[in-house]
Amino acid sequence: MKIAPLSSLLLGFVLLISLAVSAQSSYQTPLAAIADLVNAPSTPAVTFSKDGSFMLVLERTESPSIEDLAQPELRIAGIRINPSTSGPSRMGGYTNLKIKKTATGEEIQVSGLPSPAKMSGFTFSMDERYLAFTQTEAKGISLYVVDLSTYTAKAVTGPILNQVLGNSIAWLADNSLLIKAVNPARGKVPSAPIAPAGPTIQETSGKAAPSRTYQDLLANPHDEALFAYFMDAQLFRIGLDGSSTAVGKPAMIKSMLLSPDKNYLLVESIQKPFSYLVPADRFPYTVEIWSSQGAVMKTLAQVPLDEVRPTGFDATVSGIRNVNWRADAPATLYWAEAQDKGDPKIKVAERDIVFTLMAPFTGEKQKLVGTSMRFGGISWSDDNFALLSERWSASRTEKVAVFQPGNPGQAPRTIIERSSDDLYNDPGSPVLTDNTYGRKVLLRNGDLVFMTSEGGSPEGSMPFLSTFNTSTKEQKILWRSQAPYYERVIKVLDKEGSLLITLKESTDMSPNYWLLNTKKRIAPKHITTFADPYPTLKGIKRQLITYPRKDSLNLSAVLYTPEGYDPSRDGRLPVLMWAYPREYKSAADAAQVRGSKYTFTRLSWGSPIYWVTRGYAIMDQTEMPIVGEGELEPNDFFIEQLVANAEAAIDKVVDMGIGDRKRIAVGGHSYGAFMTANLLSHTQLFAAGIARSGAYNRTLTPFGFQYEQRSYWEAPEVYFNMSPFSFAHQVKTPILLIHGEADNNSGTFPIQSERYYNALKGHGATTRLVLLPHESHGYAAKESILHTLWEMDSWLEKYVKNRK
Repeated sequence: MKIAPLSSLLLGFVLLISLAVSAQSSYQTPLAAIADLVNAPSTPAVTFSKDGSFMLVLERTESPSIEDLAQPELRIAGIRINPSTSGPSRMGGYTNLKIKKTATGEEIQVSGLPSPAKMSGFTFSMDERYLAFTQTEAKGISLYVVDLSTYTAKAVTGPILNQVLGNSIAWLADNSLLIKAVNPARGKVPSAPIAPAGPTIQETSGKAAPSRTYQDLLANPHDEALFAYFMDAQLFRIGLDGSSTAVGKPAMIKSMLLSPDKNYLLVESIQKPFSYLVPADRFPYTVEIWSSQGAVMKTLAQVPLDEVRPTGFDATVSGIRNVNWRADAPATLYWAEAQDKGDPKIKVAERDIVFTLMAPFTGEKQKLVGTSMRFGGISWSDDNFALLSERWSASRTEKVAVFQPGNPGQAPRTIIERSSDDLYNDPGSPVLTDNTYGRKVLLRNGDLVFMTSEGGSPEGSMPFLSTFNTSTKEQKILWRSQAPYYERVIKVLDKEGSLLITLKESTDMSPNYWLLNTKKRIAPKHITTFADPYPTLKGIKRQLITYPRKDSLNLSAVLYTPEGYDPSRDGRLPVLMWAYPREYKSAADAAQVRGSKYTFTRLSWGSPIYWVTRGYAIMDQTEMPIVGEGELEPNDFFIEQLVANAEAAIDKVVDMGIGDRKRIAVGGHSYGAFMTANLLSHTQLFAAGIARSGAYNRTLTPFGFQYEQRSYWEAPEVYFNMSPFSFAHQVKTPILLIHGEADNNSGTFPIQSERYYNALKGHGATTRLVLLPHESHGYAAKESILHTLWEMDSWLEKYVKNRK
């Protein structure tokens, strides 16, 4: 377990001495207008059966307490483990389960649920007679099964599951289950040595091995022993009566996948040597094919340690990757292998080749199809039809092609090639349905493939269902969301695409599920009637606004104003602008309107919308595009375009007669915090800033960040100019910094905020640093969330609303 080094403790002691205002504070709570919204009941989650005849209604747990987060936690190999449960340390769960009939609306409470319930991992048996789920307890994770004929749940194992990494349960054909359990013979947890056996040494042989920054890596031999101990797993077959039979040998199993016919297992097991430079998903591992009884039939691959990988977002491993079962075949494997050694800089005709191997796996692998870009996946149908996806991140290009899996010699035929940033011309994603194996395959009628799309347009998103003709490339809209609603297809229930389950909402109507028939003149039917969790927001005004940047690039934001607000009567308001920058390779794509003017106002822990109840105008989802077309990189123009975006947004809200130019705050989380610090470094546009969990010194992420693929040594001026740390002496605007002390997001380590705060303090800036104990990149504990909102509210009231 990681212990803070003495140097860090001494640094903290020096800071406490030198700063009279620096101290640990008790948790605070914001005013009721905000706190009541945080404490509003959560809307249940919903999962539908295959045919949509019934649904699971899953009642959510409230936010955990800070005491929950403070439980023992191992941070090793890029994983956070609860040593008491052999599972994730920050795992949430559901507190109740009901079954609801779609046709009648009848709702049935499942009996026999654990108490207190912390359920997750819900999965149906193939015939949907049973439902399995996991229950996290104080000393482990148990498996429960619900009999859907009696709506009764019972435990079929004790707290033995191993969920440290990867999936842990799968249904077999006879309605028994395969589970990944803690190895019963793993013994006691390795104890830490009183004194180290020697120094920790890392060495390189002169071969370049660039890598991004990672948190929670292995640091010493004791960490290695702990990782091996908690990864140690044994597969078992579990009967509905609780009987168990061991399957195969114990191993550090990270993944197990049953073949569609349930006769074979694809097992990936981590091997030594481990690494102190990369997380567990890049450790060496074997890929084996087992019989369903656990006999090893074939070792498909021995994948080496992945410490040395080319740079760039289109880089990948040089060997086998993405091994999976064909969804439309009984037992056929497929996987991708890079033909350019994983290096996007190497020019080759085929970037990747997809290979295949059929049961009984005694033959040689066969080439299925090649790709000109990186392999992105296959949507299966049958031997005569499948869709191949490719992508190239550097150019934001996506491509979809039709090919015949049963005729590998036939070249794929491209049917879609587009920019991934182009919402207006996005035909959508294929609709999938369950086949006889219970696997997801394409819903199609000959050459017609059913698609759902967000339906981007200059008026905002209007989702639709369509058929896409793969021969003519023509798309026919079957159904589209209509104003003043935002409605999207959740499930297609028939082969014609006329019987649908949708999720429908509007600015004053909370999201609920509906059953509709597009061919019959039958009124749509409510399936759920979830209440509005935020009745106090009912009267606020929400509008999607658009406005030009000085270079004529079109921008947009969602503007909220308080209930009953009238600019001519009430005057101008203080404004909170919230944003997250995005890089684009096309100005036309960057100018597209994103979002919908008809969506219901949802609140998350990090939302800025709380402050509409405090008399602020809120500019949420404020577009901050950074564009670099052709050979030009977006980040070469980051600061100038960022400032232009902010100026345009401010001008718009002021010109509308709503915003007070002297009382505008800017804020953001993660890359939005980075944006905030840059805006305050290079402008005097704002009254205050709020930066949560950001990165402020890009030299601490020297091998790339966000969409920046160049290293610090390739573009040192970009790293320097984009680092707010470099310009801390220019910050004259009050800035609030908030960061989780346990942030494990790549690049946003807490030291980023600590060092930036010291730089600001050293140059006389008005600033405050709040470090939240036990919190990661996103904040979870209710105490932390309420305190964060209290800090933000206090800052805004002092430096924005009541600015002198």
